[in-house]
Amino acid sequence: MLGIGSAAAARLIALLLPLGLLGGALGSQYIGGLHPCEMCYWQRWPHGAAILLAALSFTGPATSPRSRTLVLLAAAAIAISGAIGVYHAGVEARIFEGFTTCTATKGLTLEDIMKVPLVRCDQIQWSLFGISMAGWNAILSLGGAALIVVPSLRGRRA
Repeated sequence: MLGIGSAAAARLIALLLPLGLLGGALGSQYIGGLHPCEMCYWQRWPHGAAILLAALSFTGPATSPRSRTLVLLAAAAIAISGAIGVYHAGVEARIFEGFTTCTATKGLTLEDIMKVPLVRCDQIQWSLFGISMAGWNAILSLGGAALIVVPSLRGRRA
């Protein structure tokens, strides 16, 4: 039987995983000098939502229905980021077709556009063991979402 420990662990993973992934993305941008493409930004928004949802889950007991629901919603947001990462990695690998028009210029003036470096979604800026940042986000997000969901659902039946 899985009890308080697994619900608490799932809740902690739901908070720390997106914090780590979003922190890594921001660190690579502001410390490492890697400029994100439009799809990189898309992967960040669900992590921000997951952080908020997971943080709210800490306002009650880990085993409460409210906390479990918030943790499962955080896991869903993390999985959405992972799914976007799968698509982005597929665009980088030329499995999927990316955008044929610029997506980052909506609402910007020509002066604004000229200040920002052009970063294409289909080009890998950084990789580790042949896996791009989008690929790592997909692996870690989808794997982490599973690590959150499984004990959360098991704990409900216990």
